[in-house]
Amino acid sequence: MLGWTLTVLLREWRARVEEIARDLPQGVRGYQVLSAATHGTPPTQAALAARLGIDRTVMTYLLDAFEGCDLLRREPDPNDRRARRVVPTDHGRGVLADLDAQVARTEDDLLRGLAPEEKALLLALMERAASTASPGADRCTEVLDPPGRPPRG
Repeated sequence: MLGWTLTVLLREWRARVEEIARDLPQGVRGYQVLSAATHGTPPTQAALAARLGIDRTVMTYLLDAFEGCDLLRREPDPNDRRARRVVPTDHGRGVLADLDAQVARTEDDLLRGLAPEEKALLLALMERAASTASPGADRCTEVLDPPGRPPRG
């Protein structure tokens, strides 16, 4: 039962978010890159690749595409001149804000059969279950490279 319900929800979420992110390089994966680079401290290029389970060479080409769209830029890391930080542009922040709002509406619609308090409880319980199922795991890597499947890259 758990596998079926998670599969149905994830399949529907991915299809809907893929449509929302269709104009980004790599669709949903591009949305994850833009989101990870924008929320929190700008990561290094290598750390971003590792976090999202993307081969470093592939990440280079993906970031080239994001720079070409004026969504992200690479800046020297002030603490390590060999490394580059991935920083959102103002345009990238605006695009992500719009995408985040659309994804939030999509998630609300996907869970429309639940009362607001049920939705909040479901999300809290799923967060706790995911955290205890794989303690200390990077959330993005776990989604992209579940146990038993060879890593992407």
